[in-house]
Amino acid sequence: MRLRQESGQCAGHAMCYAVDPELFPIDDEGYSTVQTTDVDPGDVERVRLGVSACPERALVLEE
Repeated sequence: MRLRQESGQCAGHAMCYAVDPELFPIDDEGYSTVQTTDVDPGDVERVRLGVSACPERALVLEE
């Protein structure tokens, strides 16, 4: 599985960050800085929660 961010979609709500600050880092203005990355099996559930928390659907979990 891979986590990626849709370019330009983040509106800075930081809802993903509230789920897990380490998996969903943000910048000083509250915008996501998630880079495309493979998801560790132990993190899948938290990644799903963070992705579903995004009101802009800026985060995508590719299975």
